[in-house]
Amino acid sequence: MGYLVEERATRLAAVELSTALPRRWAHTQGVAHRAIEVGQILGQDAGVLVASATLHDIGYAPRLAMTGFHPLDGARFLRDEHRADERLVRLVANHSFALLEAEDRGLREELATEFPLLEEPLLVDALVYCDMTTTPDGDRTTAQDRVAEIRSRYGDDSVVGRFIRRAAPEIFASVERGEGALADQPR
Repeated sequence: MGYLVEERATRLAAVELSTALPRRWAHTQGVAHRAIEVGQILGQDAGVLVASATLHDIGYAPRLAMTGFHPLDGARFLRDEHRADERLVRLVANHSFALLEAEDRGLREELATEFPLLEEPLLVDALVYCDMTTTPDGDRTTAQDRVAEIRSRYGDDSVVGRFIRRAAPEIFASVERGEGALADQPR
């Protein structure tokens, strides 16, 4: 199929998430909306940002959850069943510092080998910014409040709780860089 354009990404995410996981779908829609707003800082890469924002949590879909680690499950689904663009798949696989959580789950080697980190800092930061400034219900929030909400929802002793505590400094720095890039744009 090649590159998943935004419209196709939206249809695919809706099919996999809207009925089975309506709250996750609300978050996904909010993240995608943020990506449309911040796409201006990326020029030609705005489309891959919107598509990756729309598909970043597709691995939560019950029928796709093979390992239980949504970035890896989603990336494999997009690569294997849809032959999605490599950049898009790598963004989904590594969104919001997933490699740190993969380490806690014993999946770091698999994730890093199959889906190496994308060496496009502005694009990576833009996706982190969109994800980490959107609540589970799709509303805007701050990265600090989002991290606190994740810790509260999962608990500090869970795999996700441990990951988010470790990743928080990186998340905050990434969001700050994204905000800086947005502030530098002409109005």
